[in-house]
Amino acid sequence: MTLASAADMKAAQGSEEYVSDWLEIDQPRVNRFADATDDHQWIHVDAERAKKESPFGGPIAHGFLTLALVPKWLEECVPLQQKLGVNYGTNKVRFMSPVLVGSKLRARFFAETVTDVEQGGVQVIWRVTVQKEGAEKPVCVAEFITRHYF
Repeated sequence: MTLASAADMKAAQGSEEYVSDWLEIDQPRVNRFADATDDHQWIHVDAERAKKESPFGGPIAHGFLTLALVPKWLEECVPLQQKLGVNYGTNKVRFMSPVLVGSKLRARFFAETVTDVEQGGVQVIWRVTVQKEGAEKPVCVAEFITRHYF
């Protein structure tokens, strides 16, 4: 069901789960994130050193890269028809396990709370679980807050 109104968002609260497609986290993406954030720690960008010296056996993605992908996944898998949607923040973010370069990730969204806000909009607190293909343990769990105006 397309979410095209505040009422639709409220109907989805507690009952719908949305799942994104898998996305491969490759080294060029990690390098671009390092450039954008000036976080060039070797464990992320020096593949040869990471293979030899890191406890993970290779380079890993920045935790905040995983978190930064959450809005992309939300747009991809939650069928919103809105005038405007904005990120409002996060609560309780945890990075549960490393993301080795080459891993495939996806996100699961569950609308836990939907409340009215000014100008006819709604605020949604999403429970987001980022999964790594083939792994039981999630790589990231967070409460992601968005606002939507229809």
